[in-house]
Amino acid sequence: MKTRLDHAETESVQAIVPSAARTHSVLNGHLTSTISLEAIRQALRGAIHYLRDRQQPDGHWVAELEGDTILESEYILLLQFLGKNDPEKFRKLANYIRSKQHPEGYWAIYPGGPPEVSASVKAYFACKLAGFSESEPFMIRARRAILSLGGVTHCNTFTKLYLSIFGQYDWYGVPVIPPELILMPKWFYFNIYEMSSWSRAILVPLSVINALRPYRPIPAHATIDELFVGGKSRKRMRLPWDSRPLTWRNVFLIVDKILKLYHASPIKPFRKLALQRCLQWLLEREENSGGLGAIFPAMTHAIMAYKCMGLPDDHPAIQKELQELAAFEIEEGDTIRLQPCVSPVWDTAISLNALLDSGYPPESEEIRKAAEWLLSKQTRKKGDWAVKVRNVEPGGWYFENENEFYPDVDDTIMVLMALYKTYCHDGRPWTEAPPEVREAMRKGLNWVFAMQNRDGGWASFDKDNNRILFQYVPYADHNAMLDPSSADITARVLEMCSYYGIGKTDPRVKRAIAYLYKEQEEDGSWFGRWGVNYLYGTWQVLRGLSRIGEDMRSERIQRAVRWLHSVQNEDGGWGESCQSYEPGHPKATGPSTPSQTAWALMGLFNAGDLSSCAVQRGIEYLLKNQTDDGTWLEEWFTGTGFPRVFYLRYHFYRHYFPLWALAQYHRFVTGEPAYTPELAQPSTDRFANLEV
Repeated sequence: MKTRLDHAETESVQAIVPSAARTHSVLNGHLTSTISLEAIRQALRGAIHYLRDRQQPDGHWVAELEGDTILESEYILLLQFLGKNDPEKFRKLANYIRSKQHPEGYWAIYPGGPPEVSASVKAYFACKLAGFSESEPFMIRARRAILSLGGVTHCNTFTKLYLSIFGQYDWYGVPVIPPELILMPKWFYFNIYEMSSWSRAILVPLSVINALRPYRPIPAHATIDELFVGGKSRKRMRLPWDSRPLTWRNVFLIVDKILKLYHASPIKPFRKLALQRCLQWLLEREENSGGLGAIFPAMTHAIMAYKCMGLPDDHPAIQKELQELAAFEIEEGDTIRLQPCVSPVWDTAISLNALLDSGYPPESEEIRKAAEWLLSKQTRKKGDWAVKVRNVEPGGWYFENENEFYPDVDDTIMVLMALYKTYCHDGRPWTEAPPEVREAMRKGLNWVFAMQNRDGGWASFDKDNNRILFQYVPYADHNAMLDPSSADITARVLEMCSYYGIGKTDPRVKRAIAYLYKEQEEDGSWFGRWGVNYLYGTWQVLRGLSRIGEDMRSERIQRAVRWLHSVQNEDGGWGESCQSYEPGHPKATGPSTPSQTAWALMGLFNAGDLSSCAVQRGIEYLLKNQTDDGTWLEEWFTGTGFPRVFYLRYHFYRHYFPLWALAQYHRFVTGEPAYTPELAQPSTDRFANLEV
């Protein structure tokens, strides 16, 4: 089957590749192409079959979402808090934690990462609760590593709060998170709706725990006094002040001292009301959700908060949260690991985009079922976003199976692109889609544009969520208090606009383009908020600007092309470590990965580079590293939760991004999609036509 390229992509092909002829000559440092298109088609055949075989019966796709061992550690702590000490489950969770320990004794928050003291302390404590003695060789190595990192007092606030619940830290050393915050009016500078959605969902239950300060005794063998450098003392647990007297941190530490006096006072006129409001707020967000925020930290904190407020174990809210958490468990061999959440809407939308760009028939049962499943996931009630975005009907999509209160812009625009390609594949305007699809598209578009920030960009969950002072409050050391505009999401909005007939003359698009150019780094790259890191941001911006019709021959665009060329690895691939989020760390350094190689290639394709040596070597990297069953292998984390705090390994990133890149290359070079009826048949020899 051959599907006509839409107008924007046709113009790009004509401008960049005057003809589809390919030779092996070298001209001005560019190889016109030594990549056989048959090899591309064979690779796509295997990748399409792999993805098609993993579609769920109801039409969606979902793969494992992997985080670090903080998940397993906190799960043990939650079960201990609830008195559900299952020795066998604890042992299997601890086995998984142990499997991720570095030979030098510490735990990192991503493969190949540096020591992380909070993750290491939680892992050590969890292993003790699971019955391991401090004299075990692996525990001795862990203790030595933790002490070298400064010990327990160098952990973040959330870790200290957990430890205080079990008597292993002093509440005096934990910043106060007053539940009265929930009573603050929405016009007040510090109110919960000026926090990022994930911080809000985490901090509301934490404020209850902080106010009621539960205590759960633990066995004597499980204490961790040995992890305090110089011994355990209240003095060492005090919050450290900045050396400079006039800083926002010191101002907030003074406020924290006042709040501690308020907490100690027998007279707290608003405490009872605040706790009642917190409970009401939490219970409201249980409805139509896969647990509070549908994310692991918020769900565990909610359970603890419910128990602190006297809800019985068999209360429906507690039971629901526990059931949702149990669904995150993955038991394999003698281990149990946890997912931080699940990603079916995201995985399905990207899979659809990749398949449809390869030319997979939009009228096929696989595509139809996936699109119908996505349509069923559109939000139908207002969530937290509506506090700032009034008089707009719901229309966004969320990330998980169910999360009605927290749709996000990124999922919404990825779904909108998939729906357009499914129902308007012949180039029709979206207004001619079937009525029910057209209505879903209309609501989605209206919602996305209502979420545009004042700076012209888009964030993920909230609008104008950028009050910098929140980053200085003492309990903000998880580095994720805000949800400001990001280049990657803003550029993807432009990509989506190109399919829906919204062009460069639209004032909203003009503001978005201006925002993107303002965010470009001096070397030509763009920061990536939701993927690691500059490779992700740069790819998406180049794609968005190309689709919306910017001049891709301009100097600022070609500067990005030169940057991508400069960071290519010797093996032809691209890679970037999560450490690139650390200040001063080099960009785009790390082992090559299939997902990041695909991002770099798609950035180059959309910038007009289809024939350079860098592109040829990048495609060869993908072709050579495809496995016999049609996929790619990738052990590194290339997804971002919170920069410098939490990273992710999406187990489908290694697959649908290379598939998407190869499909785009074929379209750009030939003007036609790669899929033909022959591609529906299993491949016998994927490498028969690879010319290297």
